[in-house]
Amino acid sequence: MRRKDREQPYEWALKCADRSVWATLCTVNADGSPYGTPVSIVREGERVYFHCAPEGQKVDNMRRDDRVALVCVGQAREPADRFTVEYESAVLRGRARELSGAAEKVRCLRLLCLRHTPANMAAFDAEIAALLPRTAVWEVTITEATGKRNAPKTAA
Repeated sequence: MRRKDREQPYEWALKCADRSVWATLCTVNADGSPYGTPVSIVREGERVYFHCAPEGQKVDNMRRDDRVALVCVGQAREPADRFTVEYESAVLRGRARELSGAAEKVRCLRLLCLRHTPANMAAFDAEIAALLPRTAVWEVTITEATGKRNAPKTAA
C-alpha cells in the first residue's frame, strides 16, 4: 500500500466490511479482464456470504476461476471545506465456492437477512420456501484483508 499512514490492520479491515452496506465483487472473465458486481454481504468469521441468481456472468466466472475480491466502503464523507474525502475501505481477497445443501444455504440467507432486514424476519420462512430453488448462495473464504482510512482532521 502506497499510503502507509492510512493503512489499517487485518481485524479493522474485517470490521469495515461489516459496516459496509454492500461490496463490489470482483471476478475474472474468461479473457482475463476484470468483472465487478455489487452484492449484499454478511461476514461470519473468516467467511463472507452473498446471494445471487444461479446463472450469470459472475457465476460463470467463479465456477471457472474461484479467485475473487470484495471491495467494501464503510463510512464516507465529503467535507465542504477541504479537497478530500474522509473514508474507510477494505479489500477482502479469497476463494469462492457455491453452497449446495439446502440447510447450509438457508443458514447463510438467514445471516444475510438478519444483517440487512432484521425487522422483516417474520416473513423469512415463507420467502425462503418460495425463492430457495432459484437462489444461489456463495461463500468466500478470506485469504487476505487490507484496510485503508482517511480519518477526519480534528481541531487542535
